[in-house]
Amino acid sequence: MPDQVGMSGPLLMDGTDAARATAFERLGAVADAVLYEGYLLYPYRRSSPKNRVRWQFGVLLPRAWVERDGPVTPGISGSADSWYQRTECLLRVLREDAVVRVRVRYLQMQHKQVEAADGSGGHRAVESLRTDDGAAHLSFDEAVPRETELTVPLADLLDGDRAVAVTAPAGTEQEPLFAGAGRILRRRRQVRAETTVGVRPLAPGLYRLLVRTENTGEPADAGAVRNEALRDALIATHTLIGGEGVEFASLIDPPAGLAGHARECRNAFTFPVLGGAATSPAGGDSGGQTGPVLLSAPIILPDRPQVAPESPGDLHDAAEIDEILTLRTMLLTDEEKAEARATDPRAAHILDRVDTMPREVFERLHGTIRSLTPSVTAKPPAPEHPSAAARLSPAAPHPADAADASGRPAGPRSVWWREGGDEDVAPAMDTVLVGSVPVGAGSAVLLRPRPRGADAQDMFLAGRAATVAGVFHDVDGGVRLAVTVDDDPAAELHDWYGRFHYFRPDEVEPLATTGTPAGSGRAHDRLRRRPQR
Repeated sequence: MPDQVGMSGPLLMDGTDAARATAFERLGAVADAVLYEGYLLYPYRRSSPKNRVRWQFGVLLPRAWVERDGPVTPGISGSADSWYQRTECLLRVLREDAVVRVRVRYLQMQHKQVEAADGSGGHRAVESLRTDDGAAHLSFDEAVPRETELTVPLADLLDGDRAVAVTAPAGTEQEPLFAGAGRILRRRRQVRAETTVGVRPLAPGLYRLLVRTENTGEPADAGAVRNEALRDALIATHTLIGGEGVEFASLIDPPAGLAGHARECRNAFTFPVLGGAATSPAGGDSGGQTGPVLLSAPIILPDRPQVAPESPGDLHDAAEIDEILTLRTMLLTDEEKAEARATDPRAAHILDRVDTMPREVFERLHGTIRSLTPSVTAKPPAPEHPSAAARLSPAAPHPADAADASGRPAGPRSVWWREGGDEDVAPAMDTVLVGSVPVGAGSAVLLRPRPRGADAQDMFLAGRAATVAGVFHDVDGGVRLAVTVDDDPAAELHDWYGRFHYFRPDEVEPLATTGTPAGSGRAHDRLRRRPQR
């Protein structure tokens, strides 16, 4: 059961606030996906190696365990173990009786231990047990969802920060197995934490909201291995922030007048993004985005994330394609499915949903078109500088495929869905003009993500030096540059795998102002040999 702190229930004053409360609850679907991301991965079996190293996001462990080898290094990445999370965001007051609502959600580890009857009235711990009814039972680490909510008038926060205990009790439950064959014991250790909420005035009606959650518990053993220390941790910790009579500014795409304040927000091991429908900024600022609710998550998300309406349920792996994962799950053998069902109730639920999925639901997973872009049929413009065109010609044998700096095609190209339609695409050989400089594989560039509408992860690379790996054309006729970041320790590995960052031509600045791209090396030769789909 959730722990309720402060004022219970939504404080609804009018239709606008009712819509805001609904937006707060609707964001819960995305929050649930964050809560269980990576909880149990395909093939959902305990014996799978990927399910032996778990709990990778938003893990808040006792400070004594985390800092046994030194202080943690702050960063926004929630994949690093820490003892705290800090969210800072911009809040604008829409009326005098504004209320702030904060909900902290996480998982508490619960160990499921299978015990077999020993024949003398006692039990002994076992890894697995099959009972006479044919059911298999496996020992495994489960998790219990927890949440704590604080609702407080903004006027109270102006008098001082408010702190609330975020605590999950210890507990033990016992479940007898068929015909007295044994039992299942589920044990949890107490989790202790505290969330502090405060505001700092920035301008009339504008505040910086601070939410900090800390694990305040002591580890049972400061030298324990991670799997044991997780029993004292908050797992997949994230925060929903809303209220009545308030709006929040995007930190990714803030209104123009708030950009400076947005840059001063410092987030640690989490990052806040807008939820709910888009709203017009109350302060009259031009551009930018505001919204009624925020989700501060240990996984970097875009503003207004949402679960695809075609998705029939969570598969605990948002990086995978639902259709492919569903097909793979359908093809598990009966023995594999039996082990998955015995591993965890959530795995059993996924198998039940997949095995009974109606045809029309499965067909929706094949994909959908969210928007259409008109085809471009304009002829390529004549080059202003013939000498530049002459330099381009050896590396770009198809002038009609050239693009302008915004990534839009400058001329007609073969349609991609026709057989042979992409035979004229050569990522390692094609070039694109950025200003008057031809950029292609091997070119050195500085990354300059556009200030508005850019992906959050792209923004963190602003000003970094990178090397272009190839020029790629998307199905809408646009152009993207695949790059590797020069000072990334894993750059060579990413290049070998073909795992690139992608930017539009107008989001890079060539480091060379003249000449042709550097010759492609062995890594880029691979792009020639392997078709890019």
